[in-house]
Amino acid sequence: MSKLGLIVAGVLIGVALSLVGAYLYFDQHYTYQGVLINPPAPAPDFRLTDQNGDPYQLSSRTGKVVLLFFGYTYCPDVCPITLSEYKKIKADLGDRAGEVDFVYITVDPARDTQERVRLYLQNFDPSFTGLTGSEAELQTVWEEYGVYRQPQPGEGGANYLVDHSARIYAIDPQGRWRLNYPFGMEPERIAQDITHLLRGQ
Repeated sequence: MSKLGLIVAGVLIGVALSLVGAYLYFDQHYTYQGVLINPPAPAPDFRLTDQNGDPYQLSSRTGKVVLLFFGYTYCPDVCPITLSEYKKIKADLGDRAGEVDFVYITVDPARDTQERVRLYLQNFDPSFTGLTGSEAELQTVWEEYGVYRQPQPGEGGANYLVDHSARIYAIDPQGRWRLNYPFGMEPERIAQDITHLLRGQ
């Protein structure tokens, strides 16, 4: 190789190394958009039943990011909005969306049967996971994740609303509870955080 060629090659290698260094620097100094759990805590494990009647255990999802949201199918506002945001997050993740579980856990087991949940999620994305169980099974999960839920009296026995927490929980691929997101957080910001969690950051 000529002397000029060696100089050009050296410059190109220097530029490439600089770009890699800058990428690693900014990646390591990324500021998460959600509320960080610091230090990260092991996510409380649970085993519930999905909308297809299959068991779902959180600890078996190691290697994926898991997003948890607690709601109910008769919810008039927060729940459909959040599930629509799930769709946007999934779209923003593109090819990496398959590395994320989008999970909905009911706070209204009396009405949220497996069939009801399955039909409800089809309005958003049938690949989302909807979890149900007995009130006793769910009560443990609600308590471990600090979920507030309070049924409100309605006009009839089955006609009632349920006040409940509205945040999204992010579990990283190592099974650690890393972030909480308040209701209304922009989906693209959550997708950015998930991308970094998938990198092992």
